[in-house]
Amino acid sequence: MVKIHRGAKKVVISFDHSKVGSNHKKWLKEVSKAAGISELDPQPYWGFDDLSNKAGTKLLNCFFVEADVKRVDGKEQYNFVRVTMLKKFEFEKFLEQMEEGNVLVDFDARTGHNHGTKFRLRTNTLLPRLYQEAKRIV
Repeated sequence: MVKIHRGAKKVVISFDHSKVGSNHKKWLKEVSKAAGISELDPQPYWGFDDLSNKAGTKLLNCFFVEADVKRVDGKEQYNFVRVTMLKKFEFEKFLEQMEEGNVLVDFDARTGHNHGTKFRLRTNTLLPRLYQEAKRIV
């Protein structure tokens, strides 16, 4: 799980084996044998400053495009239904959504190749909430 430590200005990754779903018992047994199921030591984390700077460079201003998708003759066709201009990403709003459990961390290394770590929103409708200004233009 993700924990926010505001005093230390860290986003920390914590492991609690009791929270693993029953459908992942086989995986948990393998983890237990290979690494144990106690709390991570050391705990991975991102400092607020580093995370804010990286997010700010990637997300400062952007467009959020929503489309309906359908297949015609085996090809995807898109009908763009909404475009929202997003300005001034706010890291504090990102932290708030993380505290509410709406931001997920995806460690994408399950295939034996590391595809990087990603932050994902539970629903796309949350993205505009992370910005100072959201203006619908289409």
